[in-house]
Amino acid sequence: MLLPMLSIPLLAAQITVTDPAGDARGDGGYVLPTRPAITAEMLDLRAFTADSTGETMRFTVSFGQMGNPWNAPGGFSAGVTDIFVKGALGGQQVLADTGLRVRGQGGWQYHLRVTGVGATLTEANTLGRLTVRPAPTVRVQGTSLVIDTDLPAGKYGYWVTSSVYTPLSTSGLLRPGPDVRPDALQAGRADAPTPVDVLAPAGDTQAFTNDTLAAVGETRDWVSIALIVLGGVGLLVTVVATVFVWRRLSRP
Repeated sequence: MLLPMLSIPLLAAQITVTDPAGDARGDGGYVLPTRPAITAEMLDLRAFTADSTGETMRFTVSFGQMGNPWNAPGGFSAGVTDIFVKGALGGQQVLADTGLRVRGQGGWQYHLRVTGVGATLTEANTLGRLTVRPAPTVRVQGTSLVIDTDLPAGKYGYWVTSSVYTPLSTSGLLRPGPDVRPDALQAGRADAPTPVDVLAPAGDTQAFTNDTLAAVGETRDWVSIALIVLGGVGLLVTVVATVFVWRRLSRP
């Protein structure tokens, strides 16, 4: 859940979205594993910043606390951070293996997954084919992860989630369920979404009720809008030209 987006100038190259403290509990009933010891603050999203002041995108994700319960080389290992970047045309509707899907129009074109043992960046084309791009570089700065990518600088929409990390899963995600073991993530239903926190407007609980998440940031699909406008202009020109020719032919 998030607080209102900061007011920024139209030409600003940076957006910051803040998230309230104390909501890293999924639908409110998730129980975090106690082995290893993980605090909710380690998974609690506090802010997300997208910076395009250079030629490529830099993302900063802030948490309530930076923890390393698995002693990963990256200096953090409590969570898995997923950032999905909205595509200009179409995109993937399913938010990878988080158990969530996008709400509204469009979908993601890029997917970043960050854990303490590495980061990946995947691109999906308009046909849904996935390709692997160069891995982002990640560093810890206080209680934040600073992520540098090769994505072209620009205004995008984003879906951001925070899940519990486990080295015992290929994806790194610890999936919630009814298991009560100390190393399990407990939830009220077996098919509950994997994230324990998501970036969403305050009061928006649909991520944990109907498994959908709305994008934040530049959510309008300007390319699609431009194509629709151009199509309308082309149709208007065709109609006007047809009427003009018909009038000329109908003259005595």
